[in-house]
Amino acid sequence: MPLIRATTLALALLASPALAVQPDEILSDPVLEARARALSQDLRCLVCRNENIDDSDADLARDLRLLLRERLVAGDTDAQAVTFIVDRYGEYVLLNPTTKGANLVLWIAGPLMLLIGGAGAFAYLRRRKGAEPAAPLTAEEEKRLAEILSE
Repeated sequence: MPLIRATTLALALLASPALAVQPDEILSDPVLEARARALSQDLRCLVCRNENIDDSDADLARDLRLLLRERLVAGDTDAQAVTFIVDRYGEYVLLNPTTKGANLVLWIAGPLMLLIGGAGAFAYLRRRKGAEPAAPLTAEEEKRLAEILSE
């Protein structure tokens, strides 16, 4: 039984997410480090696309982690640190983009297209339901169909 528990524990530890934060990046102040970790969860690695900077091994992600920590050590608030990085790298660095300006179109486009597609499907089905059924085949048409199928 102890072997099973030890194996389960080892597998659980191996299955946990591996953070790319290097020991030399970690701040000595645990409060600042916790703020940096929380903020970096919302910052995208520009190389890896949909990975936050804490999970990425890319050099640019490391630079972003260091920059974020520099800003926090310099006394920036969370908002100021993120704004500094966004001003430098663009809004694409945010994993959850804002709902202002041009991004508003992107936030609205998906649900709007779903509604338009649903309305189109509903209209199509209503028209199809009201259509008259096809007239039965005449004897001549049935004969011709039988000839075609037997060839």
